Amino acid sequence: MFNALNRFISRLDSDSPAQTPNHGAFGFQVLRNKTPELAIEPWFDFIVGINGRVIEDSDPSLFSQEVRNCAGSTVTLSLWSAKGQRPRTIHLPVPANSPSLGLSLQWTSLSTVANIWHILDVPANSPADLAGLLPYSDYILGTPEGVLHGESGLGELVEDHIGRPLRLYVYNNEYDVTREITIHPSRDWGGEGALGCVLGYGALHRLPAALSEPVAGPGETLFETENARFSNEELRPHSGAGYLVPGEASEPTEFLVPAQLANAAPPPPPGGIPSRKKRHGGHSPNRLMDDYFMEGEKKSREIDYAPSAKTTPPPPPPKTGGPLKVMPAPSTEKDADDSGVD
Repeated sequence: MFNALNRFISRLDSDSPAQTPNHGAFGFQVLRNKTPELAIEPWFDFIVGINGRVIEDSDPSLFSQEVRNCAGSTVTLSLWSAKGQRPRTIHLPVPANSPSLGLSLQWTSLSTVANIWHILDVPANSPADLAGLLPYSDYILGTPEGVLHGESGLGELVEDHIGRPLRLYVYNNEYDVTREITIHPSRDWGGEGALGCVLGYGALHRLPAALSEPVAGPGETLFETENARFSNEELRPHSGAGYLVPGEASEPTEFLVPAQLANAAPPPPPGGIPSRKKRHGGHSPNRLMDDYFMEGEKKSREIDYAPSAKTTPPPPPPKTGGPLKVMPAPSTEKDADDSGVD
């Protein structure tokens, strides 16, 4: 498992294309999407396959010809997203009159999206804070000033813009938006670094999957269970009640009997609880467990020499000052000559 993880990290962090396999390492990166109906994101999505075949040729004319061959029908595209590094497959209709998808593509390596920087800590009144960078949710993707290569690419660009404004493309995974910011690198802001923020780079700081599902606030319903059912369960009619309130059963004698209690006694009648009959023979599972624990308790008492409640307690220890003296009991009989009168 760890060897596979190390190979995956080394493949993403390698700078030379010779160290990465050709299968799935290159694709057509989407630069522009002129058709908003297509669920394809520019810069993040790579087209790595078409109609079930992996794209291994960088010739864009072959890709266009395959799309034109699907005019009037549907084309299947295999995409790889930089958000979460997840593949997916989509089916797009191709118009018969104009067999085109309206995409601007560029053949490039999938490792280009690994050159991103994760914003971690942002001190107050720093250049990063004044530019509006958000800690732990912002990622620097690039800049319109040029292409950033490697981990040191951003640092070299910042050094060239000390005292000058620098434009950066920033992605926020909490809001799933990409924006352009302008930051003014400076070393005189009172802290460390020209940007004034802590950056993360590498395999542990890749783009995460977007938080597409909204977070439920206090008092909101987290799960809708009105029509929840198993895949092999028949469709149940609508109950009409929004919540389950205890004590609103239609009949007081309705009980939920688990499937394991197939031989259990039926529920008591409404008139009252019948007297229990003593059963002869057989042992219930509860009785067997009680006997088991009683036997263990008995053995434990024998080992610890613990007296039971039925035995006579030992006598108290003697008082100080010598052995305990036994006093004779007073006589209750009267003398024969005593008349009882002084």
